[in-house]
Amino acid sequence: MELEKPWRDLEKYIEGRIKEALYEAELALKFLEAGMYRNAAGKAFQAFKALLAALAARHRDTLATRHPGVKTTKGGRRVLYVDWLIAVMPTGQMLEVARDLAAAEGEELIHYANTALNLHEFQYIGLDKSGVLSRYTRLASVEDDVRALASYVAERAKSQAS
Repeated sequence: MELEKPWRDLEKYIEGRIKEALYEAELALKFLEAGMYRNAAGKAFQAFKALLAALAARHRDTLATRHPGVKTTKGGRRVLYVDWLIAVMPTGQMLEVARDLAAAEGEELIHYANTALNLHEFQYIGLDKSGVLSRYTRLASVEDDVRALASYVAERAKSQAS
């Protein structure tokens, strides 16, 4: 089985992730307009994840010093951990990667990573008016975050594509 491989052609990988970020951000807004809040949240999260992976690939050397080691893929191939991290961009590592890139890409990256993770949680848990299970107690807050994250991703992705 072949995985996405930033270690084969880093520029094509970045190009693909930038396109993915733009498409996912657009879909997030379309789902939001249709009142499909959980789907919109999921798409906004995916858009940010794709953007973060592209930015991580652009700063591969910096990340390599902070994420050393080797990882064995599901196919049994051994790759540098940083390359696996860029290819997979696991949810549990997104905030740390955003922190690692913040100096080069802007401190707001950390804010938007947190927003993306909040929306990811909302996608699975939904709205919770008590505020116990979900960070969102009002749909207006979800809408604001989806719009803000989708706009940020689209703006950053367009700047990366040129």
